[in-house]
Amino acid sequence: MHKLGNRKNYWNVSKDLADLSRSDPKPLLTVTLPALPQRITLDLAKTAVVVIDMQNDFCSPGGWLDSIGVNTAPLTAPVQPLQRLLPALREQGVPVLWVNWGNREDRMNLSPSVLHVYNPDGVSHGIGSPLPGTGSKVLEQGSWGAALIDRLVPEPGDMRVDKYRISGFWDTPLDSILRNLDVKTLLFAGVNLDQCVMHTLQDAVCLGYDAILLEDCCATSSPAYCAEAALYNIKQCYGFVAGSEDLLQACTLKERDEVV
Repeated sequence: MHKLGNRKNYWNVSKDLADLSRSDPKPLLTVTLPALPQRITLDLAKTAVVVIDMQNDFCSPGGWLDSIGVNTAPLTAPVQPLQRLLPALREQGVPVLWVNWGNREDRMNLSPSVLHVYNPDGVSHGIGSPLPGTGSKVLEQGSWGAALIDRLVPEPGDMRVDKYRISGFWDTPLDSILRNLDVKTLLFAGVNLDQCVMHTLQDAVCLGYDAILLEDCCATSSPAYCAEAALYNIKQCYGFVAGSEDLLQACTLKERDEVV
């Protein structure tokens, strides 16, 4: 194994394994699982899971995407994997952070370039506009559209972060929360894989976090080539791609070892 980093903050790497558990003399909750571009070892005691935009405006009938003709059914694909995985992560003490669009009512922190994405002609149902039928204001804090979908229920110890950009780090307390939790490694889930998930993951790596995308816990309404490009770039430039079942199995084995 070879060290990458400094004496207090480093990985041990080989051709087949990246050990992200760092220099702690006695990592508390290390697990190893298959991933790409190589297997990974991580310390669950320094890990958090970030679930992005699993909210009604993106994933539910009657939400914003549905109102503009997008088929939202594929965006619920992460639900069942997350329903299985999150309880196991919580059992190991891994923080769960729900990061959803939840804009200010006055939209004073949003530039025209952000507003244009959701209202390109100036007369569409953009950020803050009431949706026909429900009256929910698009992507606005406290609205039905900004709430988690019914099939994903947060636990009392989970944390919610409202975001205002494609990335969950810009203009939000996400980074401060994670640093206060002494988190080094982030597991990413949610929608859209090639947009908000990808950009939040990129910013995480630029801020010094380790990034692991849980592929089966992500989805997108974009064409397939967008997801393929995102997965390629994550493996090539930013971090690792793994599956929730492998992580779940590693957590289960860890729990059995602790009982024994």
